[in-house]
Formats: sequence, C-alpha cells, structure tokens
Amino acid sequence: MHTKPIGVFDSGIGGLSVLNALKEMLPHEDILYVADQAYTPYGKRTKETITARAVAITNWLVAQDCKLVVVACNTATTNAVAQLRAQFSIPFVGIEPAIKPAALGSQTGVIGVLATAGTLTSTLFQTTSQDYTQGLEVISQVGHGLVSLVEEGKANSETTEQQLREILSPMLEKPIDHLVLGCTHYPFLTQTLKKILPKNVTVMDCSAAVAKQTNRLLDFHNLHNTKGGKTAYYSTATPEIDVWNSFGVAEVKQVEI
Repeated sequence: MHTKPIGVFDSGIGGLSVLNALKEMLPHEDILYVADQAYTPYGKRTKETITARAVAITNWLVAQDCKLVVVACNTATTNAVAQLRAQFSIPFVGIEPAIKPAALGSQTGVIGVLATAGTLTSTLFQTTSQDYTQGLEVISQVGHGLVSLVEEGKANSETTEQQLREILSPMLEKPIDHLVLGCTHYPFLTQTLKKILPKNVTVMDCSAAVAKQTNRLLDFHNLHNTKGGKTAYYSTATPEIDVWNSFGVAEVKQVEI
C-alpha cells in the first residue's frame, strides 16, 4: 500500500502552494492533484455544495487507489473535512488558518486574517479563533475576488495590488503584526502583499505545517513511499494551460467529477 499515491485537492490552482511544500518534504511520493475549477471559487458556495464536491472528489481519488488525501483548501477543510473523515476510512489532512501561532507570536495584540467568506463563517474557524485569541483584537477580511485573480494568473498585477489595498485598509489602520492567510490561493499574493504591508508584519502560511502533518500520518500508518516522485495534475474544467504553465505545471488533464 505504501506505493499508492497521495491525493490532493483544492477548488483550483491555490492548492499548488500546499503541493509544493508536500513535494519538498516528501520527494519520493506519487501525488494526484485535482483542481475543481468547474466550481471555483468555493468561498461563495454553500456548505452543502462544498461538502458534496469534497465527497465527489474524494470518491474519485479513492477510485484511483489513493492511500491518503490532503484537503488543500481552507474552505473545504472547515466545511467538509469532518464529513470526509466520517465517510471514508483513509487518513485525511486538512488545512485551517494559522490563528494559533499568530496569536502566540503577536506583540501588538492585533492580528489580521484574510480568508474566504466560506472559511470565516465556518464553525471550525469560529471555534479555533475563540480558543486562541482571547485578549487579542482580530481583524478579519474577506478576500473578495482574490481567488479569481490568482486563477487568472494575475497575482502580481496592478489590479490585484489595488484590490488588496482596499481589502487590507481596515487592518493597516491598526497595528497588526501578523497576517494569517486563510486560503491556499493567497500565498501566491505574497510578492504583492510585501508592497503593501509594513515590514514588521509576519505573513502566516500553513503549507509547511500541512506537509509536516502529512509526513507524520505516513509515518504513523507506515505508508511512506521510497520509489515514487511523480505528480499528475487534473482539472474539472478545461484547463487554461498558459496559466498552469506560469505555476510550473506542463500538463493538466481534464476530468469529469
């Protein structure tokens, strides 16, 4: 079973930020990556739709003999990972905003959270936030339109910079010292964020933590592969290959899920 692939899915290209961390930590694992671009962005969809998509994609990944699934999407994790763990017997790794390390590391007592509406309104996010931010001021903003800009290959465009300045303005009026990125698309905005944020602000990205947890689960279940290293990419929509190429992906197959 150890030679079977790891399944990774996201609403689109954003999960590549997690995939890159997985490939760095686990270079000998075969990986199947699914971008649900026919339904992106997840942030504006209902919990029921997000859960249905997560279940459908997991069914497909299980049919491809995946030994473990990484839900490389904050919105899918916060809305659907409990259902996935209840329904399927394979291990799952989810991702949620790095509220805890940001809260523990804050010196000013003010942190920012940039996420989708689907993540910010989820029960899991609310519970995590309440558990770790007592006595802190948390400024949460919905990243309206940011997922689509990344999907279009415009992460470093002037349009994106203007959009980010408008979204982050309530945070910039306060002394935030950490900005938590609550969507896997957002790490691709780091170059633009650095133009906007004060130099003392630490940008928090969960990709490395997800890779470490995946490694721990592979250890625990004795599932490590030492002979693989291939990654196959799939999209539920017709892939814009020029955009995928800009993220270092040469070939993407369309799949109906």
